[in-house]
Amino acid sequence: MNHTGSGKIEGTCGDTALDGTHLILGIGELLWDLLPEGPRLGGAPANFTVMAGRLGNHAVVLSRVGRDDPGRAAMAKLHPLSVDAAHIQVDAAHATGRVTVAFESGQPVYTIHEPAAWDFLELADDWIALAERAGAICFGSLAQRSAVSRQTVQELVAATPETCIRVFDVNLRAPHYSGEIVQESLELATVMKMNDAEVPLVLDLLDLDREFGALNAPARLRESARRLLNEFPGLKMIAITRGGRGSVLATREEWHEHSGFPVAVADTVGAGDAFTAAMTHYLLRGAGLATLNEAGNRWGGWVASRPGAMPDLDDDARRQIASAIEAVR
Repeated sequence: MNHTGSGKIEGTCGDTALDGTHLILGIGELLWDLLPEGPRLGGAPANFTVMAGRLGNHAVVLSRVGRDDPGRAAMAKLHPLSVDAAHIQVDAAHATGRVTVAFESGQPVYTIHEPAAWDFLELADDWIALAERAGAICFGSLAQRSAVSRQTVQELVAATPETCIRVFDVNLRAPHYSGEIVQESLELATVMKMNDAEVPLVLDLLDLDREFGALNAPARLRESARRLLNEFPGLKMIAITRGGRGSVLATREEWHEHSGFPVAVADTVGAGDAFTAAMTHYLLRGAGLATLNEAGNRWGGWVASRPGAMPDLDDDARRQIASAIEAVR
């Protein structure tokens, strides 16, 4: 674990409600993961938003489902969870999203069916009103695979206040991404999150994959983060997850590494989204890099230790994890 300086990200606190909660938005795909053991509700923005809500925020999922049985089932699944699903759009012409998930060496492999309702997100007035008050918003590349949703996502992110934490969760899913999508998203973002396998892909897409020389793996990650921060002045922080090996966080002034926590992995679906939600939750509260890394790894590990992206969470587990994170603060 390495760090320097104060460990805090300046200028990233979002709007706070009278009761102390923060408004956090997740925009993009809401879909059914068709796993070998049966369907589970997912989609990175939805997974992110559910976890953000469980951590005590006013978390709103902004997506679109079909006027069909899977769409109704999705709404029923979200209803008892700690998430505001009242602004999800219903599409009479397109089906609720589906993803076939298989596993190779314990890692998920996705077949993302298209078109889906979330390919046709509309920039509705209620969405704009939420964006104008948001403390944080999370968006990815997958929901931008269609021109319609791409425009909606980018206009909504641009409508957030200057103080809003704009998290671009790269989430590359071949063949549903391009250099243009990544470039435009990073021009809007203040925080970028990706996994270590995505780092060379992102650098290649942005033509930043120049010679690294004899740098070892940790030094390559540090240099990659430096190049991205130099290329995109609006970025304040980059988060790189490394599966069971933890994560690294980088700003222009600091670098912090966390080795992760050993867990018995049930599956890794949604673990990265839980990391992003926990990181965002503590960013809104002015936490330093050590706390952000601790929170992301603890909640990401907890999700990985349970089946599915939205496992049941009891109060004892919530308190235990929160106490461990607070000890770092």
